[in-house]
Amino acid sequence: MFKMIKSSMVLSIALGMTLVFAACGTAEKPATSPSASTPAQSTSAPSQKPAETVELTISAAASMTDALKDIQKAYETKNPTIKLNFNFGASGALQQQIEQGAPADLFLSAATKNMKALVDKQLIDTAQQKKLLTNELVAVISTDAKAPIGNAADLSKAEVKNVAIGIPESVPAGSYAKEALTNTKLWDSLQSKMVQGKDVRQVLQYVETGNADVGFVYKTDALTSQKVKVAFAVDPKTYTPVEYPIGIVKATKHSKEAEGFYTYLQSKEALDVFVKYGFSILN
Repeated sequence: MFKMIKSSMVLSIALGMTLVFAACGTAEKPATSPSASTPAQSTSAPSQKPAETVELTISAAASMTDALKDIQKAYETKNPTIKLNFNFGASGALQQQIEQGAPADLFLSAATKNMKALVDKQLIDTAQQKKLLTNELVAVISTDAKAPIGNAADLSKAEVKNVAIGIPESVPAGSYAKEALTNTKLWDSLQSKMVQGKDVRQVLQYVETGNADVGFVYKTDALTSQKVKVAFAVDPKTYTPVEYPIGIVKATKHSKEAEGFYTYLQSKEALDVFVKYGFSILN
């Protein structure tokens, strides 16, 4: 009987140890942090694609060079996605370029006839063009000029060897000068002295360098140079008023941006710059 009790005790102990080991094997493992097994999710917003820069080509009369370069700085600062590219030249030459399909978004002319020609050919919408500024025609001489020139009649003096004007067929300033000299009966007699420039800035350069004794330019051009002075203002009754229209070219591929700059040119901020450079505002 003692053996039977002893055997029962051994079985009980063995069974107890088995249950203990089983409990140890099924004990819960420490919970793991989700962050330890799952990659961290990015909370930053997706990067935005930078805005593309739009380039506008503006064909503008050479006499507007300084004012427009000043305006360009202010406009591009306020509109960092817009880049203004200027094509300066004689209004007649710029008109022909647009007619021949040269890329241009806006046209700024020194004469209404050049704008009208493009409107008539339906290259510029009449509703998207406007007369903006006026200018004056003057005769300039070098600051150290010896020849006494105080009026148009003095151009006939022997001391005056060369008279510079823009090519009348393509340069509005030259056309105005020819008109004024014709109305004062001087055009024919001065033909042997005439030196023609491709635009009004070249005429100014002729006088600055001594290649011409006198040149016909706009008042605004005269104000840009310290090498010339105004000899006389041309009688405004002798030539057609100098008016500057601006317009949007129909072929523009950036109509929204072109309209934005077109509107800005009519703002007080832009007009103040034009006035600073000697232009007058058309009411």
